[in-house]
Amino acid sequence: MEGSIGPYERTLRIRSQHVTCCRRLRLSVLLEFFQEASIAHTEALGMGREKTLDRGLLWIITKQHVDIRRMPEYDEEITIRSWPGEMMHVLFPRFYEVVSGGDVIITGSALWMLIDAESRGFIFPDEHGIEIGEMNTGHALPLPATIRERLPEAGDPRVRTVPRTASFSMLDINGHINNCGYFDLTDDLIPFSVHERSHPVSVDAEYLSEIRAGENFEITWLTENGTWLFEGRSDRPKFRIKLTGM
Repeated sequence: MEGSIGPYERTLRIRSQHVTCCRRLRLSVLLEFFQEASIAHTEALGMGREKTLDRGLLWIITKQHVDIRRMPEYDEEITIRSWPGEMMHVLFPRFYEVVSGGDVIITGSALWMLIDAESRGFIFPDEHGIEIGEMNTGHALPLPATIRERLPEAGDPRVRTVPRTASFSMLDINGHINNCGYFDLTDDLIPFSVHERSHPVSVDAEYLSEIRAGENFEITWLTENGTWLFEGRSDRPKFRIKLTGM
């Protein structure tokens, strides 16, 4: 299978449904583009739904990193590129580029894994005949790293918290809030004036435990010196997001 097909590539035009009121690409949509590229390429490599979804196996993302030199704008034509890295036991690294006018304006990486739809626990890919070979494109991109920063303890006046519930419209095909959806939730907590003047130059995310239908959770956040830290939790941490450069 390895070498039978090259990196994934798709060219598209940014439409009105892709952008914010500031006419820049919505962060959640950028990550949706990456997610769709990952799925389409995985299928092209022979690891489609008949080997995963139809057998009760679900793809999920555990960590993500994105560097943004410039965010695409309304009516701009961009090309999404994606390719897999070397498998890491149960993890599938994947890399991304966004190209506009011949320039790479966004790079990113993610760590994917497969879980069992019933138990929601991770599976060993080799036991199910699932393998995706590394593609060496000559573009060395960093893998996502753990977010080291932690929010202060409860009671710190700098920290804010809002309650949320996983409603029907938030859920994806796996029956939980999609990782992209967290960025719409956190975007709503950033003042309009901040969105208007800037976008993050670096994005880090950890998806620690899924949020399923009807589940109540809280989003806690802190902003200092252009960095925004968010944590979603209910009985335990569900996700962490770090936006830098806003």
